[in-house]
Amino acid sequence: MRAPISVIIPTLNAETCLGACLASLMPGVEAGLIRELIVTDGGSTDATVEIAKEWGAEVLEGSPSRGAQLARGCRAAQGDWLLVLHADTRLNEAWVGPVAKHLRSPDAAWFRLAFEDGGGAGRMVAAWANLRSRMGLPYGDQGLLVPATLYARVGGYPNQPLMEDVAIARALKGHLIGLDVIATTSAARYKKQGWLRRGARNLWTLIRYFAGTPPQQLAQSYRG
Repeated sequence: MRAPISVIIPTLNAETCLGACLASLMPGVEAGLIRELIVTDGGSTDATVEIAKEWGAEVLEGSPSRGAQLARGCRAAQGDWLLVLHADTRLNEAWVGPVAKHLRSPDAAWFRLAFEDGGGAGRMVAAWANLRSRMGLPYGDQGLLVPATLYARVGGYPNQPLMEDVAIARALKGHLIGLDVIATTSAARYKKQGWLRRGARNLWTLIRYFAGTPPQQLAQSYRG
């Protein structure tokens, strides 16, 4: 029987972190859980694509819209389950057991967020993120494990450059479970912009999205 999980990772100039993300998945390969690695790249100008190929990933290339990248990767996936991870996120070593157990469930799942070298501020932000997730709104840096049939039923990732993770979480409402697996993500952007400023910016962007601001407009202001 073929391994059940297709891993989909969106990338854009991720050469400094992609290797660690892929390395964290190797216990799943050894346990017979991972069928394929799909890196869906948005036009990297560094060594991201080469690194992905060295790890044996299938690389899909296209426009640098994360929603479009994820939709493209999920369309190509052949597994019964989809595991979506950001390139700067890695799963803790004990992830295989909880994930294998969850494969008997019909629901999607997210992982508990932690920040690498985040200190006290990072623990506070992660605690809020995990609380928000228990209320049904996990973000993309917490990963998403979803049955391919459920993914198709809710319509998959929308073709939008920002808030694609919020859109699919809302579509999966009532079908999201938190797993006892830690997803450690980079704190670089928070440290660069300031924990309070970055957190406030994320919250304001979410509020504007819920109020109906187009994702394209949000992306311009968010990345400007």
